Amino acid sequence: MKIINISSACLKAAVVAIAGLTAAVAGQAAHAAFPERPVRLIVPFAPGGGTDMISRLLAEGMARELKQPVIVENKPGAGTTIGSDEVARARPDGYTLLMATFAHVVNPYLHPKLPYDTDKAFAAISMIGHSPSVLVVKPNSPIKSVKDLIETAKQKPGTLTYASQGVGTSAHLAGELLESLAKIDMSHVPYRGAGPALNDLLGGHVDTMFGTAAAVGPSLEAGTLRALGVTTTERSPALPDVPTIAESGVADYVLDSWYGLYAPAGTPPEVIARLNAAAHKAAGTDTFRKKVQGEGLVISTGTPQALDDYIKGEQARWKKVISSSKITLD
Repeated sequence: MKIINISSACLKAAVVAIAGLTAAVAGQAAHAAFPERPVRLIVPFAPGGGTDMISRLLAEGMARELKQPVIVENKPGAGTTIGSDEVARARPDGYTLLMATFAHVVNPYLHPKLPYDTDKAFAAISMIGHSPSVLVVKPNSPIKSVKDLIETAKQKPGTLTYASQGVGTSAHLAGELLESLAKIDMSHVPYRGAGPALNDLLGGHVDTMFGTAAAVGPSLEAGTLRALGVTTTERSPALPDVPTIAESGVADYVLDSWYGLYAPAGTPPEVIARLNAAAHKAAGTDTFRKKVQGEGLVISTGTPQALDDYIKGEQARWKKVISSSKITLD
């Protein structure tokens, strides 16, 4: 019998190679099997709002596609940074997701000391959709249009008041953008939430506000508020007779209330692709479409790159608005 002598060095190299191959195969199998357990979807707002509702509907559809529960967890606070930070610090394995909104874009310019780097901490999965904010007044207001509002503000600088749910919110920045583009001066009145702001508008304590389609929809239907314009580039399917602010004479005016799905940075591409496909199918169902109509949501799912490109454009635009208005929360 021929005896083959194998040096300890060769044997060690062989063991290392086999171990590496085994790990690679195991890793591929783990990724191919994703998901093997429930997925968490972090919503950085309190339960009951528009973002919460849309997230729960999406989670239901994604759970059917992924064959695993998708559990919505509400982590409100600090202008969405508490929930966002939890996702930023999570393992990049696809089991912890974030439903991001308008705040995701503006927070880096409002909070210079964020606990994470927005550009580096997250991996885009898919845009879900866009919805408008609505500029509204009381039915008996002498302001009948966006043009009337601008003329009134120019005639009496600083006297026209607009409410918001707080400094740095979409409603506040919608007003700042209008002031900037129309070259007018209004007075911002911040509240601790959209409900109190809306109540004071209904009570006649402020002149106007920008509210989400869901928040002001019941009042518009009841005739206790009147819509002057919507903030999106196109008219809202939920309010087809209401002009956009841009078509009302304020060129380049646009503010989207958008919803985008993210994972922690470093999540494997194949897991991102699986989540992207599940989100597309969930948002494309008749059930989802019908239930989000009240939000005025225009569904626009796409690739991760498309979401990244959209966010870059929004960051550049809102950085300029926030800087020129000297808004800060720190």
